[in-house]
Amino acid sequence: MRRSRGSRSKTRYKLKKSVRETRTNPITKKIQKFNENDLVHIIIDPSVQKGQPHPRFHGKTGRVVDGRGRAYIVEINDGKKAKKLIIRPEHLKIQE
Repeated sequence: MRRSRGSRSKTRYKLKKSVRETRTNPITKKIQKFNENDLVHIIIDPSVQKGQPHPRFHGKTGRVVDGRGRAYIVEINDGKKAKKLIIRPEHLKIQE
């Protein structure tokens, strides 16, 4: 039987929370609001599966282009191509 190659494969350490991170309040992350042209970091929260981007984009920085429902459209440069990702606010962090 061939092994599974799902979207979360090879992410054993990337999608793992530290001990102190588990105590954070997830509601405050869920109700974050972002404006257009805000720079945001893509930090995947593994406890929330909905609205996760592909793990390849974990740690990247992008620009909020638009909102779509509860999620935001974030544009990043992946090599030479500009890509648009639909990400929920739990997985985004504003750049200071």
